[in-house]
Amino acid sequence: MRVLLQRVSHAQVSIEGSVCGQIAQGFLALVGITHTDDLTIVAKMARKTAELRVFEDENGKMNRSLMDVQGSILSISQFTLYADCKRGRRPGFEPAAKPELAKPLYEAFNNALKDLEIPVETGQFGADMQVSLLNDGPVTILLDSEEW
Repeated sequence: MRVLLQRVSHAQVSIEGSVCGQIAQGFLALVGITHTDDLTIVAKMARKTAELRVFEDENGKMNRSLMDVQGSILSISQFTLYADCKRGRRPGFEPAAKPELAKPLYEAFNNALKDLEIPVETGQFGADMQVSLLNDGPVTILLDSEEW
């Protein structure tokens, strides 16, 4: 599982011109699922996301978590995080899980965050979405479950 986190001042997602999710301070989370992911990995990734200390404290140090700052998450399913660009100029997406596996795990990730009392907004799985954000910092961090 890969989650690309962007610390944002605000973010929103639209489908066909209509806003379907938006947040103020928090993370835009682009979420990619691979074939070997399961509910254990999803739970670990949700906790890591919620507890990652990348928000500034009163001294300007990145020392506070999303939970500490009472931030929100805009979660967007993003199979392209598993793009394989090793050969040629067109990426392959074989490492990305098929929708029948990816969608329930993506939803489980969002529910695990909600269980941690993190407000979560989402786009629509598999839809053509337009995402806008104001990256705060900028701070962008890639969490990859294969690195743990």
